Amino acid sequence: MLLPLLLSSLLGGSQAMDLSFWIQVQESVTVPEGLCVSVPCSFKYPSKDWTESTPAYGYWFKAGTETSKGAPVATNDQSREVEMSTRGRFQLTGDPGKGSCSLVIRDAQREDEARYFFRVQRGRYVRYNFMNDEFFLKVTALTQKPDVYIPETLEPGQPVTVICVFNWAFEECPSPSFSWTGAALSSQGTKPTTSHFSVLSFTPSPQDHDTDLICHVDFSRKGVSAQRTVRLRVAYAPRDLVISISRDNMSALELQPQGNIIYLEAQKGQFLRLLCAADSQPPATLSWVLQDRVLSLSHPWGPRRLGLELPGVKAGDSGRYTCRAENRLGSQQRALDLSVQYPPDNLRVMVSQANRTVLENLGNGTSLPVLEGQSLRLVCVTHSIPPARLSWTQGGQILSPSQPSDPGVLELPRVQVEQEGEFTCHAQHPLGSQHVSLSLSVHYKKGLISTAFSNGAFLGIGITALLFLCLALIIMKILPKRQTQAETPRPRFSRHSTILDYINVVPKAGPLAQNRNQKATPSSPSRTPLPPGAPSPESKKNQKKQHQLPSFPEPKSSTQAPESQESQEELHYATLNFPGIRSRPEAWMPKGTQADYAEVKFQ
Repeated sequence: MLLPLLLSSLLGGSQAMDLSFWIQVQESVTVPEGLCVSVPCSFKYPSKDWTESTPAYGYWFKAGTETSKGAPVATNDQSREVEMSTRGRFQLTGDPGKGSCSLVIRDAQREDEARYFFRVQRGRYVRYNFMNDEFFLKVTALTQKPDVYIPETLEPGQPVTVICVFNWAFEECPSPSFSWTGAALSSQGTKPTTSHFSVLSFTPSPQDHDTDLICHVDFSRKGVSAQRTVRLRVAYAPRDLVISISRDNMSALELQPQGNIIYLEAQKGQFLRLLCAADSQPPATLSWVLQDRVLSLSHPWGPRRLGLELPGVKAGDSGRYTCRAENRLGSQQRALDLSVQYPPDNLRVMVSQANRTVLENLGNGTSLPVLEGQSLRLVCVTHSIPPARLSWTQGGQILSPSQPSDPGVLELPRVQVEQEGEFTCHAQHPLGSQHVSLSLSVHYKKGLISTAFSNGAFLGIGITALLFLCLALIIMKILPKRQTQAETPRPRFSRHSTILDYINVVPKAGPLAQNRNQKATPSSPSRTPLPPGAPSPESKKNQKKQHQLPSFPEPKSSTQAPESQESQEELHYATLNFPGIRSRPEAWMPKGTQADYAEVKFQ
């Protein structure tokens, strides 16, 4: 900054105001205690009463010092002694003969804080104090630290280079002194450097992880120094994997493993949050796995722990949960076995006989009838974790289990009448209990058999009596005809006869049957006479209409001739049903064989 100067009275002499004197210097300079600072300065004075060979002297005085008698803090005039407190620390580095008044202050002290002005002398005329253009030196505490540049992660066994830099350097200031300390360097040794930065090379080992490396910077002989500490991060595989859990949004609790597995019990419906954390360098990728399913996964640049939330656990959430931590150097994992506890559910009874299940899922209040002497096996079934304690009671009395290892099984080898009553299965559980009852009714086996036998006997007697009655009626109808047929030959029919030959049976069938075996001629017609008192064909027609009987053509043989109206015989009809008639081949009856038929008439 260039400031115009006003000439004023001078200490040790006076000089008229001359605008040809000016100086450029900072108004304020700040320096940390113990450090060095350079104060740039330039000035101008008139070329009067001096030559090139005339020496030029410059002086820096603390404000308030009489320039003719007081000691300057820095000067190039060898004939003047400088202030004792600043000797060797304040130095006029500029050449006053060339218009430079630059000042270097080394190892700044607290007592150095003050205002300072510059004086120039050259010949008899140039003798000027720049008292109106002072600068203020401010000395502060040393808070600045060096900067250390080191890789974030060090590979074990691989050489690494570290740089320490103190960013406070001036061209005229001496270099600070650097040194290194740390456990990683105990066996390698270091050499301090004397430049504005220091370079260190060493080979870390896994044991160097989490140890300190310190860069020291010394500025003065009074022990003023600064330092920077860095924590070494040597890469290693995941270790110290920890699983913690919080229930119902409560604080997390670290779980202690039994071996390499953690066992955890939770009640159905609880809120669970599983947390997994591992120590590793670089940070490991964390994951939660159930069986072979990945439930949650973290990123290396994310949080150092991974959570898994189970808002309301259920029976299906039971299983082995595995937390796995992995980085490029290795992996570590730990398992957690979760058992979700719940009270008895769907309590039921299964009934089996002869090692065969006959009834399943019998509910409460079911009635179970059995025969006396029958063997039963009652099995009480339910689902719960931990397993419920099962027991059987009858009428309030506890029954001894048939199988001590399975108290839910009740064996009844031979059911007796005295065992009739209510049987109850109890399922007791810390989280709740259930019971199911069934009513056992025992029936006498003898009574049931005799009742069935008597009912069958009465039914058989009734059917037998009915059959005898029908048989008697048939015999009574057949015997008279047998006597008639004894007098006259029975009619014979051939397989060429029609169904009407079997239905319209005439009383005098002897000649008709004989004529069928003879060769018939058209010139010899025959007619069967009607018996006395027989109704006429007209009355027969009326009778058929009255009973709604179907009309059939009369059977004719090859020897029969058309009947005349004068002689007609009485015809008796019977209706026969032949359901599912099947045709039979002609070979069923040998040729020439005739069948005998009995005549049945119902009057």
